[in-house]
This record gives sequence, C-alpha cells and structure tokens, in this order.
Amino acid sequence: MMKIEIDQSAGFCFGVKNAIEKAENELLQGNQVYCLGEMVHNMEEMNRLNKLGLITINHDEFEKLSNVSVLIRAHGEPPQTYEYANKAHIHLIEATCPVVIRLQKKIRDTNTENNEAQIVIAGKPDHPEVKGLAGNVNKEVVVVNDPSELDKIDFQKPVNLFVQTTLHPEKLKEIKSNMIRRFRESGYDPSNLVVKNRICGQVANRIPSLKTFCRKHDLIIFVSGKNSSNGKSLFAVCQSINPNSHFLSNEAELQAGWFKHINSVGISGATSTPGWLLEQIAQKIKEHI
Repeated sequence: MMKIEIDQSAGFCFGVKNAIEKAENELLQGNQVYCLGEMVHNMEEMNRLNKLGLITINHDEFEKLSNVSVLIRAHGEPPQTYEYANKAHIHLIEATCPVVIRLQKKIRDTNTENNEAQIVIAGKPDHPEVKGLAGNVNKEVVVVNDPSELDKIDFQKPVNLFVQTTLHPEKLKEIKSNMIRRFRESGYDPSNLVVKNRICGQVANRIPSLKTFCRKHDLIIFVSGKNSSNGKSLFAVCQSINPNSHFLSNEAELQAGWFKHINSVGISGATSTPGWLLEQIAQKIKEHI
C-alpha cells in the first residue's frame, strides 16, 4: 500500500497566519474589510477568504477609499500608505510580519546614520515587501535579484545590503560573494559592504528539513500558488534533492501517471500554502489514485 506523508513543517509562516487570523476575526464580527494586495499568494486560500467577505484591492483602488477598514498584509507597506490612510480616515488593521517591521526600521535608521552609502536590496524588484522597504528610504535604492545585475552598483562607494526576508539563503550567498569580488576588482576594500541580513528564520530553517523530507519519498507533490516567490524557491530545493517532484496549485492538477510504481509520496508546500489544502490533496490521492 502506498504511503502518504504530509510535511509537518509546510504551511503558513507566522506572518501569514497572523494576517489571516486578523482578517477572519474582523469578518466573523460582520465588519467590512479590504485587504491591500493579495493576502497570500495562493488562489485556493484567497477564494476561501473572498467567500468570507474579504475584498482585495490594489493601490489605485486604495487611494479612492475613505472611512473604511483596510488590512495591511504580512509583506508590509511603505510610509506613503500610512500617510494616505491618516488623511482619508482609513482604519488600518496592521498585520505586517514582525521580521519585516524590524527590517523596515533598520533600513530607515541606516539611511539616517550613513546617507553617503548606497542602499542595495537583494530581492525581487516587483515583490511587495521589497517595494515597502524601498519606500522607507528618501533616496535611490538599487534592487538586485541576481549577480548579473550588479552593474547597477557603484563599487567605488560603500554599500549597505538589505535582504528580502524570503530570499533563498543560497541566492544571498551567491550575490554577496560576487559583490565582494567586484569590490576587490575595483580596488575598493570589501569591508565597505555591510550586510543587513534578516532572512526569515522560518524560511531558512525550512530548507534543511525540506531536503530531509524529500529524501524519504519516491515522489514529492509540492503545493503552492504560482505567484508565490517562496513557493518557487522551495520547489527548486525539492527538485535538487528529488527529481521526481511535481508542482501544483490544487487537486485538479494531480496526474495518475505520476503514481505508477510509487511506494511513498511526500506532500509539502510553501509558507503561503494552507494546511487544509495539503490535507485535501492527500485525501484525493488516497481515494482516487
């Protein structure tokens, strides 16, 4: 009989869980709640929240509102969002992840203390957390997501490097080592690179445990929303350990052919994947595969 195991370290991180609980508490009291941006990059969970009454809006829609309640999701927001909310008498339900809040404070303080140094963020330029971080600085911010993008940086000047909290640790290591090399090539002391690393501990610790989990099974089913940065990163880890890994967003994407001659299946997911969805997929495999 085929063994099916759900990865106990998979599922919502603290920041996402906290944001969802705050939204649910408001909605269950009958309050109208808007969420600025997708609460979580998982369509299945977003559909569930929408059915409860959550209204997801973008920034253009936000700037047309007044006298309403708006939830700030775990990714955080730049100061301009709070300034508009104050002017428009919008009640903000604060659900920014504590790790992100500390990083926002650090980037503000660093900018004030050393205004001559360049501010560089390692992360995805279109990621809401990165946009929120950049908005806390009153000068140009350079965002790099790959060593090939380092030409944006002046290696004749000091650099304060901040890190998107969900960035893969190996990606940070690669960017950092290439920056040190570029400093040396330019004849500038690499000690002028100061790394302000606040990669989420829950994200960093998941990688070793995920590798162990993937080694235990013949087949890995990795469940995540297709827009989840964390999901893409963790799935790459699965593939590196177990090539027989498949990425899907819901039970409808399961394929019976994957399970031929398989004795052990591991089901895991991103920090944005709800536990109920992992359970649902496990049940589907038990009943129909």
